[in-house]
Formats: sequence, C-alpha cells, structure tokens
Amino acid sequence: MQKAKTGDHVTVHYIGTLENGRVFDQCDEDAPLSFTLGADEVFPALETEIIGMAVGEVKNIHLPAEQAYGLRLEANMLRVPREIFPADKELAIGQKLSIELKDNVPQAMRIRAVNDSEVLLDGNHDLAGCDLTFALKLVSIG
Repeated sequence: MQKAKTGDHVTVHYIGTLENGRVFDQCDEDAPLSFTLGADEVFPALETEIIGMAVGEVKNIHLPAEQAYGLRLEANMLRVPREIFPADKELAIGQKLSIELKDNVPQAMRIRAVNDSEVLLDGNHDLAGCDLTFALKLVSIG
C-alpha cells in the first residue's frame, strides 16, 4: 500500500476546529485541498503528520498555536492617530484594512479599537494564538 512521502502531490478532506469545537475551515468532496508535501504550502507540522499516511486513512491532527499561525504578538499591534485616516472614513471594530508599513509593503490589519483620538490595529492572523485540530482524510496520492 502506497504511503505519502515528501514530494508527493496529495489531496485531503478535513474539518478544522478550535478548542471550543467551533469549525474554522473545511475542505470536502466539493472543494478538496491539494498540495505537494515538502513544498511549504501548508503548515510543516501538518505535512509531518500526513507523511506516512495511506489513501483512505483518517487521522485527528492537533497543532498547537506555535505550529500553526503562531502566538498572538503584542509587536503586531499598532496604535495610530485617528487623524491619519480621512475624516469621512468610517472605521469599525473588526474591519480589515491594508496599510503600507516600511518599504511600502502592504500589511493586512484588523481594527480592534477606535475612538476619536486613536485606532488600534492588529496585524496578527485571526487564528494566531489558537490551537487547531484537523479531522483529516487522505484522499489521494498523485
């Protein structure tokens, strides 16, 4: 029986959940996930768990935050004066913005707080700091 190894193109179905059981993502028959093992297309820790699996095998894979989107970092939070935004621009908590930081590189940020004088922007991934669990099935090895 063929087992997945580095360099193989694999297709998986999964349901991704958080510690509280909330589903954060899923890929099934209608929209499977395909990638090459070892090509840094998914979390390295997830690849490690898939290597050695056979087609049809099912596995629950737990990734601590450090092996997924990382920890929430205070360094990724940015307080900026409200006045840098146009006065007529409506700003709402949870809203995503793209701002240019050093070297004119765009950075996705989410508004976490806003008042008349400042805006708190968060550059952490929404799932940073979260442990992830994948109920995963290896569908094919190509």
